[in-house]
Formats: sequence, C-alpha cells, structure tokens
Amino acid sequence: MINIWGNDCQCNREAVSKKAFPSMYSSSLEAAALQLSGFDWQMQANKNAHHTDKFYSDQLITRRGQPFRVRLNFNRPIASGERLTFTASTGPNPSESARTKAVIPLSTGSSDSGGSGSWSAVLSSNNNGSLIVNISSPASSPIGRYTLSVQIASQSGSTSTTLGTWVQLFNPWLQVDAVFMSNNAEREEYVEEDAGIIFVGSANRINMVGWNFGQYEEDILNIVLAILDRSLNFRRDPITDVARRNDPKYVGRVLSGMINGNDDNGVLSGNWSGDYTGGKDPRNWNGSVEILKEWKKNRFQPVRFGQCWVFAGTLNTVLRCLGIPARVITNFNSAHDTDRNLTIDVYYDPLGNPLDRGSDSIWNFHVWNEAWFVRTDLNSQYNGWQVLDATPQERSQGVFQCGPASVTAVRQGDVNLDFDMPFVFSEVNADQITWIISPNNSKKQTSSNTSSVGRFISTKAVGSNSRMDVTDKYKYAEGSKEEREVFKKALQKLKPSSGFGATAAGTENPVRSPSISGKFKVNGVLEVGKEVNLSLQLKNLSEDLKTISVNMTAWTIVYNGTLVHEVWKDSITASLDPQEEMEYPLRLTYAQYENFLTADNMIRITAVCQVTDEAEVVVERDVILDNPSITLELLDQARVQTPVNVRVLFANPLDEPVNNCVLTVEGSGLMRGNLRIKVPSLRPKERSNFKFEITPLRSGTKQLLIDFSCSKFPAIKAFLSVDVTE
Repeated sequence: MINIWGNDCQCNREAVSKKAFPSMYSSSLEAAALQLSGFDWQMQANKNAHHTDKFYSDQLITRRGQPFRVRLNFNRPIASGERLTFTASTGPNPSESARTKAVIPLSTGSSDSGGSGSWSAVLSSNNNGSLIVNISSPASSPIGRYTLSVQIASQSGSTSTTLGTWVQLFNPWLQVDAVFMSNNAEREEYVEEDAGIIFVGSANRINMVGWNFGQYEEDILNIVLAILDRSLNFRRDPITDVARRNDPKYVGRVLSGMINGNDDNGVLSGNWSGDYTGGKDPRNWNGSVEILKEWKKNRFQPVRFGQCWVFAGTLNTVLRCLGIPARVITNFNSAHDTDRNLTIDVYYDPLGNPLDRGSDSIWNFHVWNEAWFVRTDLNSQYNGWQVLDATPQERSQGVFQCGPASVTAVRQGDVNLDFDMPFVFSEVNADQITWIISPNNSKKQTSSNTSSVGRFISTKAVGSNSRMDVTDKYKYAEGSKEEREVFKKALQKLKPSSGFGATAAGTENPVRSPSISGKFKVNGVLEVGKEVNLSLQLKNLSEDLKTISVNMTAWTIVYNGTLVHEVWKDSITASLDPQEEMEYPLRLTYAQYENFLTADNMIRITAVCQVTDEAEVVVERDVILDNPSITLELLDQARVQTPVNVRVLFANPLDEPVNNCVLTVEGSGLMRGNLRIKVPSLRPKERSNFKFEITPLRSGTKQLLIDFSCSKFPAIKAFLSVDVTE
C-alpha cells in the first residue's frame, strides 16, 4: 500500500493532517472497523461540468483530463492509521504498464484540472466520515468504460470495494487534449449538434438531405463502445487495443473499418446494385440511431443496406458520441482510383454505351468524414481536419478502412504520409481519360480532362443549414500553377520513374484537338413522372464541311456510376458547314424509364460523335430528376412534454395511382425512436393531407425528418427545423 502522507515522522503527519481536516481523524482505539456505508457519483453536477448532460443515460459520463466529484460515506470518521486508495481500470486484464489501470492514493493537495500525466484523487471536504473526493484522469488516458474501486488500509489489514463503472470520453473543451477545439461555435456544431445536413446530387445540381446523428439517444453510447469491442484489433489483442484508445487517430481508423461490415461484422452492409431486396433502400434511412440499434438487435450482424452518405452519417454519430469533433464532407465528381496512377479511365463503345472496364470510376458524389485532432505521428502543420472514410472501397493494411488522412497533406500533395493519402488525393485530384473501345477490342483515347474531378467539396456551415464550400482546403484553384505543381509532386512520389505529360498517365500521343464540339442542353423541367427533354448541340469548329455520325444511349444509373438499365437509344447522321451549329432534340418518356429508375433518380445520356478519320468526341450528361415535393408543417408552438400535431402535404403527380405508401418520422429531442405510418393509396393526381403527433422531449432547435416511400417513389425526403420552448 502506498503511504500518501510521504516520509515524515508519524507525529508530524498526524499534526499536519489534523490541522487540515480536523474531523477526519479519531482515535482508532476501540473503534469499529471502517466500512463504506454509501457512495454517490454526484451524477447531475458531474454531467453538467463535463458537457455530458444531454446523454439519455443513467450512467456517469465524464471527459478525460477534467476532475469529477464523488461522495463516500463511512460508518465513522477515518482514524489516523487508515488510508484510502482508489483504483481506476478499463478493458480486460488492466495493468499499470499498459496505462489501463491507475492506483490513486487519496491526497489533500489541490485538484488537477489541467489533465497532467497522472491520475489524482484529492480530498475536497470531509464531514464526520462523509468525504467528497475529486478524481482526475490524464488528458492522454484511454477513453471507454472504467471501473472504480476503493481500498481501505489500516494496521489490521485492508478491504477493497468496487464502487461501480463510468464512461470516459475525449475532451474537446480541454486545451491539452488531442481533440481540443478552441472555437466555441465550431465545437458546438461538430461535437454537440445531434442533427445535420448531407449534400448529395451532382456537380450541376447539388441537393441536401437531413440526417439525425442522435449521439445522445438512449443506448447509443453503449452501442458505440460495443463497436470498439467488436473490432478486429480488439479480438486479436484486446490489451493493446484498449491501451491505444487514448489516441483519436487510432480510434478513428478502427471506426472507419467497423462502420462497414466487410471484414468484421461491422455496422452496415454496402449495396450499389439498385436492387435492395432483403434490406432497406439506403435512401430510406433518416439517421444513424435506427441503424445502430438494429445492429445491436441483430446480434451485431451488418444492417442492410448502406451507401456512402449512410456510412458517413453513422461514422459522424459515433465520432461525436466519443467526443471527437467531426463533420460530413461531400465531394462531387469523386474519383475512385484503384491503381494509384492519378488517372481515371472511362470507357465507351462506338454505339455510345458506357462500358464496365477496369475498376476505376467517377462517382457523381462521394461522402466521407473529417475528424479534428492533433497528428502526434506527423509534423504539427498536419494537425486539424483529417479524412476518415467508412465506405468500403479499397483495402488498407488488409482491411476496408480509410484514414486518417490530413486535409493539409492532401492540399500539399504529401501522398507519402500515413494513412491512405494516395487514395484520398486521387479522389479530389485525378485526371479523367476517356477511351472508345472498338469491336476488335482496340482502344482509342478521345479526351483528357484535368479539372473535372473534385468539385464543390461541401459541408454544412456552422450554425446554419447553408452549404460551406471547402474545396480550397483540399487543393489549389483548378488550372493554377500551384495546383499542377502539387499534382506533379504527388505523381513523382507515387511513380518516381514516370515522366509528366499532358495528363497523369504521361500520354505519349496527345489527343489532337477535335474538329467538332458537343454538349447536352436540358429543356424544361426534370421531374419523375414527366418526359425528359434535352437537345444535343453540335458545332463544326473547322473551315471544312464535316459529316458526323452520332450514336446515343440513355441508362438509368446509381450515383456511383453503376449501370442499371438501358432505357433509350438513337442514331443520327448530320452534315455541318464550316462553323455551323445544329441542335438535335431528344426525349425520354416516363414509360421508358419508370421501371428502371433507382431512388437516386439518375439517368446518364451519352453521345459518341464520329467524324471520318478523326477521334470520336464523347458528350455525356447525367440528369437528376426531382421527386414531387412533400411539405411538413407544425400546427402549433412546440413545447417540452406537450403533444403537437404535424401536417404532411403531398400530391401524386402521376396519371396512375401510387400504392404501398409509408411515412417514416424521426427526430432527436422531438420523439423517442421513430414513427412508421401507413398512408392510404393515392389516386391519379390526388392530393393528400395527413397528420401525426409528436411530443418534444427537450427544448432548443431540433430537426424533424420524414421519408415517404411508395410504389412509384422509393424515397421522398423532407426535414423541418422545430424550435421547442420549455
């Protein structure tokens, strides 16, 4: 047993102690054995002090590096020869050498709130055997579930009592914590906000969906801790894994692997086929809470199904829950470069059909996370936002995990740094090369584009639902001298032997400038149920007569470019005089595409334009069709614990009925769990007007989310900000 009073002689120790805490000591002669008669976690005061009062939980939740207060009641005052020692431990087989166990003698010094390198237990007050003690952990101690026990030692022996368990989180309020965030508004947004916005769509049509992060909801923290305890790292070496949970870099990387279920029975199973039989269409989720609870309910089998924004929304919940500042990032025209050459090869046949050749692809959008912390393994310039990506795309160290990749390092082209830098760099910087594959399997390059990838990189603004563009955090301006220099630097690091040509591939035979140009123009509205009208605009750029043969196709696609079904094709031949322009109209009827559209509502239209003895020109346009609008209205002022009605207005725009209508409603702080409401079928052109009731649980601005699905519209989303008063 450690003697907390130092090495002074006995008489001096007692004199000092009696002076400091006169009522703590009594004669031990003829006294009953000292026994603990009561223990109190001081739950509410601690939760308020530690910014954990929003958690729906009856367990104590603290943040590391900051003292929390406990009360111990004994059957009598403590005598001079009796000493108290606390033990805090986490994980299986905790040990002091692994820093998963701390033996903490009770002292009478000042309480440490700076998160120094050691645990402390400081006596704050003592009233006739009722003690208040401030316990503090180092700001570098592991996060997770801890057990606290106290040992009473006297000349006659010692007894130990387990006091209970509590959960310790990262502390973004504390300057010496690796996740410290100094800006109060940003910390409120990136740690405390339990609802948000995720941007989706395409570079020429950016849309937003609401997302319920719900990190404070009942049982979510326990499920998040279970995610860590089910990781491959924990299963292989639980002692080392728990010890390494002091590092947000390590925790973030483990979580990026565990949110997808590919290697480890993680949380979500990905599906981009367009067929979601046996699970839920990814577009139907309103937030992470239902997903995490279903994972636990399913005995930790992956929940079906997720796509990138679902993985990112769920990872965001888990990071914020543990106290790591996090935000959701959307990259439009996102490259998936599988061979680390910084080029994405896109293939077509001469008839205009997109071809599945090679594993490179460009996604209309891709969503990942940024987490905020210090990179202790790198130079301090790389501190701050780090990319973490839970969508399973490529294996990293044998596992589908990605990051943390420093955003600063991406901007500087430092692709040699940990973790997964080449992959993240190419997502925002790769060059696009377009090829035509002829029937005899020969291939011909038609174009290269150095600026199409990595557009409008977006996240929700602090304190509002507007879009904040963070493209300049990832790269210099497209086409600028710095941007090309960074690209060249990255390519040299990835392929030191390669030259640097017109594109990343260093193409030996640059493509001749075409003699014609083309583009698709949208005419009229783009709405599900309506005819899609476009025109192909062609121009002869030369001083000679040109005869052009054009093959066109339209395919329904998933947002990552997966082809679903060809819905239309056409061919034309046209002669153009020097500098002449022409416009060819094309139309797709609802009947042609209705059975093949996925919930993404995306159609890819392609034209391969051939001039005799010249390279083909490929013209491409992805169109996104709008769902009919759905409106949410609050019918009264929202007050805590008072039922309030919400009205939903929807009109069937089709000339046919819609059946199997289901409304799913969710909103942290507005209701427990979610509501699933069956809605009557709607006749052609019929307007519906139905109500449901919610009972808000907490005051403040909350987000109410709905998803409406039916036979013809698989996922119509809406959200509403609700101001709840006390």
